[in-house]
Amino acid sequence: MKRSVSNRILATSFAGGAFLLAALFLWILGDILWRGLAGIDLAFLIQNPLNAGRSGGIRSVLVATLYIISLSIVIAAPLGLLAGMFLSELCHVYPRISRLIRQSLDTLAGVPSIIFGLFGNAVFAQYLGLRVSILTGALTLAVMILPFLIRSVEHSLRSLPAYYHRSAQALGLSRTTIMGHILLPAALPGLGTGLVLGIGRALAETAALVFTSGYVARMPGSVFDSGRALSVHIFDLAMNVPGGSTNAYKSAAVLVALLLIINLAIMALGHMRNHRRGEPNGC
Repeated sequence: MKRSVSNRILATSFAGGAFLLAALFLWILGDILWRGLAGIDLAFLIQNPLNAGRSGGIRSVLVATLYIISLSIVIAAPLGLLAGMFLSELCHVYPRISRLIRQSLDTLAGVPSIIFGLFGNAVFAQYLGLRVSILTGALTLAVMILPFLIRSVEHSLRSLPAYYHRSAQALGLSRTTIMGHILLPAALPGLGTGLVLGIGRALAETAALVFTSGYVARMPGSVFDSGRALSVHIFDLAMNVPGGSTNAYKSAAVLVALLLIINLAIMALGHMRNHRRGEPNGC
């Protein structure tokens, strides 16, 4: 009887916490969309910022953001995939070293973004001579999201049944064949999960990009030019530009929409892959 009451109290507490978090999320999201979506039109998306961002649109800011996010994904995705596959194999041979690497990755995932910004400015901008540019910002964000990618890929591979390896070895398959035809397809869902988590953090970064990609709201001519990201633009309008709150809300709504579009695209690719392979998509 006591155990049943305790279980009910515990279940009610979990449900209440989940409901509170969902309500808080919907409140924040609803406030942004309510104040921002009403004033968004095509002109806002295709015009450059004017009058310090109080008027005009976000064309140059949106282009710079897409450059930064696309480059960071292109750089981080293959590195995260290969490193996660290597780490999943390393745990069987060198368990202590793999444990140390995991702890280091978990620590990196919790490092404040401003530390990554200072690191990117010192290493990529100054030491490597890339200056404050879109490429420097993309490299910095790639370093930031790598822990999410590596750990997600590794978790996907370690969750595979042990008979996958034993069956492949019994058939005499080479390690290259096992990695390419068994482990790589199994790692792709983990890569998608890591990308969703990493992109969510990368799109919201402000401190890291101020030090690496730049602050000026101009149209970038190449990845070696500086450019202002959407998160930096929102911060500047909300904190430094009197009368810029209206466009700040519009820009925030576009940022949320961009995040949802990217996440839905990654999820759709995962569902298409599972459908072609005849695997269940899950709940």
